[in-house]
Amino acid sequence: MTLYPLKFTPLSKYRIWGGDKLNTELNKNFNAENIGESWEISDVEGDETKTNNGPLIGKTLKELISEYKGHFLGKAVYEKFGNEFPLLIKFIDAKTPLSIQVHPSDEIAKQRHQSFGKNEMWYVMQADENAELIVGFDSELNQATYQEYLNANKVLDVMHHEKVKKGDTFYIPTGRVHAIGAGVLLAEIQQTSDVTYRIYDYDRVDKQTGKKRELHNELAIDVIDFEVQEKYKTAYSKTLNTSNKLVHSPYFISNYLKVNGSLHKEYTNIDSFVIYICVSGFINIVENEVSYTLKRGETILIPASIKTIELIAEEESEVLEVYYP
Repeated sequence: MTLYPLKFTPLSKYRIWGGDKLNTELNKNFNAENIGESWEISDVEGDETKTNNGPLIGKTLKELISEYKGHFLGKAVYEKFGNEFPLLIKFIDAKTPLSIQVHPSDEIAKQRHQSFGKNEMWYVMQADENAELIVGFDSELNQATYQEYLNANKVLDVMHHEKVKKGDTFYIPTGRVHAIGAGVLLAEIQQTSDVTYRIYDYDRVDKQTGKKRELHNELAIDVIDFEVQEKYKTAYSKTLNTSNKLVHSPYFISNYLKVNGSLHKEYTNIDSFVIYICVSGFINIVENEVSYTLKRGETILIPASIKTIELIAEEESEVLEVYYP
């Protein structure tokens, strides 16, 4: 069978900090409270998303890779990852702040958890007034001084807080402490991993368990990068009908596209699948004379064997373009 653009059924995730914006803003129709995450494209064990369009409906990523190999992933990507899909795509709604957390590197995650590490990026889709993210530190620290702040319950005092608005983008490499603040709805692109070390959680109790959530400070202490950065937010251009560089890392390439009218995309020189995440508006993706709709809050995967598509937007719309380097 010839591969075609694939959509997946999202998985909803209860979170202590979750709200209702995935429904009210992104029309997800999840029928539970405190849904904090929509896993759009996932190969995490036990949380595999399945296709929901066309003849391949009901297939997981592993099943698609097993059948189509490099035609689905890209030859080089398949040679590196085999039947594992390297990326996880989410939408996240924080009604209240997430815990302060950090992710381990590939090396440490493999050694401790038999997992990939978790380099990730955030693209803010909507933010309430004065909403903020926490990314990195504002003060020079080492393990000893950091531990003093942690023991005194004052670790928030030395972290970098940044007010955010729609379109703000942050790269979160492994080792960088971070948290999404209350009132932020964002798209997250990350390695396929669910390994998180929780550092501080506001002493809150999870209503589902009646207990405080576990902290992982012994695991986190030798993972944290204490280097203070001059800037944490990613600067990027917004040229119309062009792939504008967003975050280019060893783990994923992401670009910002503002589309109005028709845009021809050529992927002959990219040996990878491509994922589109619609962050505003409405786009038609035309491949082999078949049109696929992509609305705000939806994602679609273009298999590596597809080398040309058309993006058509009757009104100005925005998508993130993601693929493996």
